Amino acid sequence: MSLIEVDDLVVEYATRDRTVRALDGVSLRVEAGERLALVGESGSGKSTLGVSLGALLPAPARIAEGSVTVNGYALGELDRDGLRTLRRETLGFIPQDPIATLDPTKRIGKQLAMVVGDLGGDTSRAALANLLEDVRINDPAAVLRRFPHQLSGGMAQRVAVAIAMVRKPRVLVADEPTAALDANVRRDVLRLIFDIAAETGATVIWLSHDLDAVAKWCERVAVMYRGKVVEDGPVGIVLQEPEHPYTKSLLDSMPSRLQHGVEVRTYTEMLRMQGEEGTV
Repeated sequence: MSLIEVDDLVVEYATRDRTVRALDGVSLRVEAGERLALVGESGSGKSTLGVSLGALLPAPARIAEGSVTVNGYALGELDRDGLRTLRRETLGFIPQDPIATLDPTKRIGKQLAMVVGDLGGDTSRAALANLLEDVRINDPAAVLRRFPHQLSGGMAQRVAVAIAMVRKPRVLVADEPTAALDANVRRDVLRLIFDIAAETGATVIWLSHDLDAVAKWCERVAVMYRGKVVEDGPVGIVLQEPEHPYTKSLLDSMPSRLQHGVEVRTYTEMLRMQGEEGTV
């Protein structure tokens, strides 16, 4: 059995006047220790798939069909306590916007202590400072005393990594964790995430639209379009010899290709120009 098994997953969002299908029959297998990137434009379904792995779908979303199994546990068969235990012991999440997920009323030290204490760990100042040192934060004692709004974006993301990794999760889901950071900080944070994952043996599922970075950091990529996985395989094959036209359009929009004057059209635009004759 794979560490993560997603079978024919359908997720729908119910609005007042209609139902929107965010995932449309997604099936996926992820093995222990893999570095998988889920890529696609906004609205492709990758974030919905990411939160589905922890049964964290926000209302009014619901799983209409299919199943998700993590570490041998079918999420649909677990009660609230079972889900909480699975998240605590198996899953770690790194958000896109750490400032929004940190409590603005509590100092960083207090928030770290709450997470560590929930696991029965050492909540001494020295132990908490060591956690921040592990994510390459200089002067951790000073950071422990600060509130989230007093941190830079890169610093806040490092704190988020520390919180996610303190549980030593088997699976780390990172939802575009560097989207709001500048290029140098982005590179450092990505290196941190993948270095720590390598040290702990964690599986990484990275939600991203940065194909240049995906090519560097991941070994496998799954391309999502309109709630479906339209292409899945080793990074070197998918990014160099794409089979699906949507994957080709994503590759043509990469900054490294734009610098060489490649004309860019999105896959949706190409379908429109072809009178919806393309293959989806």
